[in-house]
Amino acid sequence: MGVFKAIVRFLSYLFHTLLALFLFGVSGLALASGAKSLHVDILPWTGTTLIYILFCGSLFGLLTVLLALKGKLRALFFLWSLTVTVLLVKGYFLSSYRFAAGEFRTVLYLVAASILALFGAWFQMWRNPRMRRG
Repeated sequence: MGVFKAIVRFLSYLFHTLLALFLFGVSGLALASGAKSLHVDILPWTGTTLIYILFCGSLFGLLTVLLALKGKLRALFFLWSLTVTVLLVKGYFLSSYRFAAGEFRTVLYLVAASILALFGAWFQMWRNPRMRRG
């Protein structure tokens, strides 16, 4: 069971690192180009508010991953992971969002990966810290 938890923790760190880097790239590009709005149907924000929330959220996501990897504030990484999962499920399935042709399967994979990452974040919260000698 320990190997399974370690693999799921690793996948959780990987998923949230890639997500945060993607959001950082999109929002950073929008900020750098002077865009006045960004449109993401699954999120409740619009315009420049969305750009700043994505930018700050991506930085927060990267920070929580780094802190969790160092064994500090691990609960914060779990809360980040929970927030991502809730926003994805709410945005795609509990809103008026309409899927494009062929998009549903991709969304299922994304939400499933987010749920797996949530389990990894839960497992990392309760792992025993390694004793370091120095």
